[in-house]
Amino acid sequence: MSSVPLSILDLAAVGKDESIAESLAGSVELARTAERGGYRRVWYAEHHNIGSIASSATAVLIAHVAAHTETIRLGAGGVMLPNHSPLVIAEQFGTLESLHPGRIDLGLGRAPGSDQVTARAIRRGPEASEHFPEDVVELQGLLSDESPLPGVRAIPGQGTHVPLYILGSSLFGAQLAALLGLPYAFASHFAPQALHNAIQIYRERFTPSVQMEQPHLIAGVGVIAAETAELAAEHLEATRRARAKNLFSRGERRLSEEEVTALLRSPQGVAVDEMLTYTAVGTRADVASYLDEFQRKTGADELITVHYASSVGDRVRSVELLAEAMDPAGKSSSAA
Repeated sequence: MSSVPLSILDLAAVGKDESIAESLAGSVELARTAERGGYRRVWYAEHHNIGSIASSATAVLIAHVAAHTETIRLGAGGVMLPNHSPLVIAEQFGTLESLHPGRIDLGLGRAPGSDQVTARAIRRGPEASEHFPEDVVELQGLLSDESPLPGVRAIPGQGTHVPLYILGSSLFGAQLAALLGLPYAFASHFAPQALHNAIQIYRERFTPSVQMEQPHLIAGVGVIAAETAELAAEHLEATRRARAKNLFSRGERRLSEEEVTALLRSPQGVAVDEMLTYTAVGTRADVASYLDEFQRKTGADELITVHYASSVGDRVRSVELLAEAMDPAGKSSSAA
């Protein structure tokens, strides 16, 4: 069995019969469970205008969960930087680091985390993503000891040195993370196509930096762990159906259950299953075996697991079962 550290990406999923308040309470419960189980970190992703995801105000959610946990690292996986100014993000995460020293991560992505209509509502134009590399460098400077902007300081933020991570689902993120000498997290849990090419580019082109002397690769992988293989298969089918609804519903018009069934049997259903390519499904032994093999094939220094289930309780149980089967702390591995 590998000793790779395990982490969690929590989308604060809102189940079919759950309220947003219940979902957010579930995120606290999940983080506490992860802390007890020895997971390295829990990250929250910035998404907007998606009814089944409640992690849009990422920094606020991190603050709430941090206040209800003690030791586990928490962070953004990630903040979609084109939606924000680097100064505001430096202030937000500088505040978090000041409140919870040594526990805060800042993962950065360049996608809007929404559709184009929502992006306009955020007041950020499509050209914002073109400045992502420069914005990352500026943000890093604002969190360092000396501001890159004359007369402007991030307060809180300056001198906190919150560690940055580059997130990506294409070769661009791998190239940028390698150039800047930052850890790289690949979103293989929903965008599997470029995984191995991105890994190769990142490792071959990595340049040591003040933050990292060696490359540190985090690979995303879905997990559906349950007491029985049959129950896990039911959770997988529910996940496929929820994913199809999110992908192909338009505006207020949601697909009916009959339409979802027909869609999953059509060529369009291939897109749903492709997103779930790297997903461990089954009992605790099944998922542990899958993750061992996935880690061997990718050489990942850390796996960030996304636990899919229809309810908070089932998601928390998946986290528990995986911790029982593996060593989430990866005690023989170095931290990043």
